Amino acid sequence: MNDAPHSHPDGDDRSAPGWLALDRQLCFALYSASLAMTKRYRPLLEPLGLTYPQYLVMLALWQQDGRSVGALGEALSLDSGTLTPLLKRLEAARLIRRQRNHEDERRVDVYLTPAGATLRQQAEAIPPQLASSVGCSLDEIGALTGELHRLRQALAQFRSPTPT
Repeated sequence: MNDAPHSHPDGDDRSAPGWLALDRQLCFALYSASLAMTKRYRPLLEPLGLTYPQYLVMLALWQQDGRSVGALGEALSLDSGTLTPLLKRLEAARLIRRQRNHEDERRVDVYLTPAGATLRQQAEAIPPQLASSVGCSLDEIGALTGELHRLRQALAQFRSPTPT
């Protein structure tokens, strides 16, 4: 059997063994990095009493308190079926409170409690600890985060060509 790469007519080397190798897949690199990142956050968040998804909700509220459930879901890319149980647990822990909007009764707004706002001070130690544990500076993490945001935006804007 011939193991030599197969050349594509336009000159690209798109050999199955090369481009279909698991370690060359961007999707797998992102997936496995996400799993490793979530695992790394676990001991950092334990003293705060938060899970990683709860931490993301708190980050969004520390950035802008008083968001609607819909705005939180949009900011976090979470549907209401995933977000609602997170909010209920954070409310039971007395870190947030949910309140119907006075102008639009259909809308529920989410606010930090004093305990939730105070927790931010403890959380400020997490980014430097994470940077240290992965051997990067906060600036390097910021640059990588920017690249990932650009990737996500490009993927969100991608439109598949329509078949002719």
